[in-house]
Amino acid sequence: MSDRVRPSLLAVFALAAAILWLAVGFGAGEAVHAEDSGVRKATSVCEAHELKELQKKDPSLKIDVTGFDAQWPTRSACLSHEAAAAPETPGPLQPIQFSHKHHAGQFQIDCQYCHSGTDRSPSAGVPAVEVCMGCHAQFPASYDELEGIRTLKKHWEEKKPIEWVQIHRVPEYVQFQHRAHVQAGFACQTCHGAVETYDKLSMVPDTKWWPWLLPTQKLEMGWCIDCHRRNNATQDCAACHY
Repeated sequence: MSDRVRPSLLAVFALAAAILWLAVGFGAGEAVHAEDSGVRKATSVCEAHELKELQKKDPSLKIDVTGFDAQWPTRSACLSHEAAAAPETPGPLQPIQFSHKHHAGQFQIDCQYCHSGTDRSPSAGVPAVEVCMGCHAQFPASYDELEGIRTLKKHWEEKKPIEWVQIHRVPEYVQFQHRAHVQAGFACQTCHGAVETYDKLSMVPDTKWWPWLLPTQKLEMGWCIDCHRRNNATQDCAACHY
């Protein structure tokens, strides 16, 4: 090999080594950057709860909950609020993301604490804003992270009632007496379903089949008569139509 060729080969080897070093160097830099970007940061207390739960399942997960590592709102409140707001959860969207599962289920709040007077009134009472705020006024301000709490407090400040979407409704020519049924010992779940398990209320299907295979759905006349027959209650027309 001539002396003129040898320096050229050395230059080629040097250039290849430099390219390889740069490639490895940039690759390492990208790996560090990817590791940094892999840190999942919380932007709310609810998100911090979920990130901590994920980290319990995967200890290698890197999270940053700075500024949101708080107890309130609780994780169960966050989950219930989210479920009550989800379009895929059965039932209409309400003005406030209220979860019966959270209140009546987890905390076992009696139905008549909120729906007061149902045992002595012909119609069911809908809780006033004051009833809701009787509890929520005692909660930390951090609960305002939840949209439903902010909406509740806005109604409280503006002295406006909450316009709930009605779900269970009979025709105007039907007189349904809540007090008669409650005083007779029937539980709310008899007609409304297991409300303590629902994040969002809906008309739960409950079709009854008459002896001649005629289907009757919930709140239809046949559905009510079927219940009256099974419980030896009156079937007089004037009992409901007057």
